[in-house]
Amino acid sequence: MAVVPGGPRSGPAVRAQFFCTAGRGLEPFLIREVRERLAATQVEYISGKVFFTACSDLNMLKQLKSAERLFLLIKKQLPFPVSSVSKGKIFNELQRLINDDPESWLNAISIWKNLLELDAKKEKLSHKNANPLKRKVGEDDTAAKKLKTEQIQEIQETKECQLEKQIEEKLLEQGNFITEEGKFQELQNDVTEAADTRNQTDLTFRVSCRCSGAIAKTLTAQEVGRVIGIALMKQFGWKANLRNPNLEIFIHLSDIYSVLGIPVFRVPLACRAYIKTAGMRSTIAWAMASLAEIKAGSVVLDPMCGLGTILLEAAKEWPDVYYVGADVSDSQLSGAYDNLRAAGLKDKIELLRVSVIELPLPSESVDIIISDIPFGKKFKLGKDIKRTLQEMERVLRVGGTIVLLLSEDHHRHLKGGEASSGPLNSQGGRTEEPGGEECLTPAGKAAVSEPVSSSFVAGNQECLDRMPPLGSLVPVDCYRVSLGKTDALISKYKKSSSPGR
Repeated sequence: MAVVPGGPRSGPAVRAQFFCTAGRGLEPFLIREVRERLAATQVEYISGKVFFTACSDLNMLKQLKSAERLFLLIKKQLPFPVSSVSKGKIFNELQRLINDDPESWLNAISIWKNLLELDAKKEKLSHKNANPLKRKVGEDDTAAKKLKTEQIQEIQETKECQLEKQIEEKLLEQGNFITEEGKFQELQNDVTEAADTRNQTDLTFRVSCRCSGAIAKTLTAQEVGRVIGIALMKQFGWKANLRNPNLEIFIHLSDIYSVLGIPVFRVPLACRAYIKTAGMRSTIAWAMASLAEIKAGSVVLDPMCGLGTILLEAAKEWPDVYYVGADVSDSQLSGAYDNLRAAGLKDKIELLRVSVIELPLPSESVDIIISDIPFGKKFKLGKDIKRTLQEMERVLRVGGTIVLLLSEDHHRHLKGGEASSGPLNSQGGRTEEPGGEECLTPAGKAAVSEPVSSSFVAGNQECLDRMPPLGSLVPVDCYRVSLGKTDALISKYKKSSSPGR
């Protein structure tokens, strides 16, 4: 169930179960963040997802920086067995996700509605208090806006009715493929009953499905969505609306788990409203900054700042710091300046057009360096990586921190040899061993926090063992993260002494 004991109507501070999706390798950052920022409990993880229980306060939930998307958890359970099982039996099991425990769905919907209502009230109050005079001036436009809204809604409702009719006709046409299995003969009746009862509520919905692993070889996401959609229409009388629903149901079926949830926000958390032009992934930029131990009054440098994403993420989270960004590219600096201005941070971050190997800074004048070392087809540093790091080492004070995003090629050049055999896993260790994801408790039991942390520590230690010291820079931490088509290493160093001493 998505609600911890106390029920959905115990007030705005009710605790609920959530899960976030995260880029591969960012799970340890998200685990730490939900514990520290949300005081989360029952924290569990699998590759790409972190489950937790926390207070359902949207203002707090919106602050998560290392997550891609946030969901209110409806149900989480063991994966469906697919070997030696007919399609009809799997479809029956899918229906049972709704029919066997409708209370979980109703509780989750109640919390979801409360979240939206509380957020709307707070925003309305905020606007009211912010500028009461502006509200009076705008009252003349209210009637016109309301009329326009009603016209748009009328058009939309017409479209929705047409779309729903098409959906229901399509479901009826495709109902036969399930009845052939022999265990799902009632499907067409279910569709008819769902159509008859769907007007019991104004709630509209759509189902988003993802299947991976063995079940993806047996079922398509469309088949799963169709079965779940029909079951929801029958059980709760909801209306199907693929284009503009009130509610989205997210389902992911894999070899590890079956999970259902409701997206809390339409826009992913990783899409930052304050970043005008995206450079590197904002979640990775924030993760790097969170490793750097930034304190008030520090001098923080990104000597290859590009569009300034790392500095933006750091300045939003740790404002009382002196930030400096440098780059040799005029176009990158122009984009960075536009980003700073759009984020309201142009007075917080100083930009310099200089080369990373000739920084106009005194020796040991910087407390922290955070940088994405360029690689790929467009920007490539190559063998100059050692010379670059020597200049960073020069300007960094003793005891200072460097956090870098390095490619495998960079790692090989720093080691002065060939890349080691065998790929790293998401946490910097070797490839995964059987049972490596058992930190998730599918039955819903509370996870034990120590195994979650220790498994990441073990992986990080193996990565650290492969990181050589760089002059006076001593390796401290290492995480392997996914950039989509390729992987990279977030590597943290501490400066132990001045060069030559």
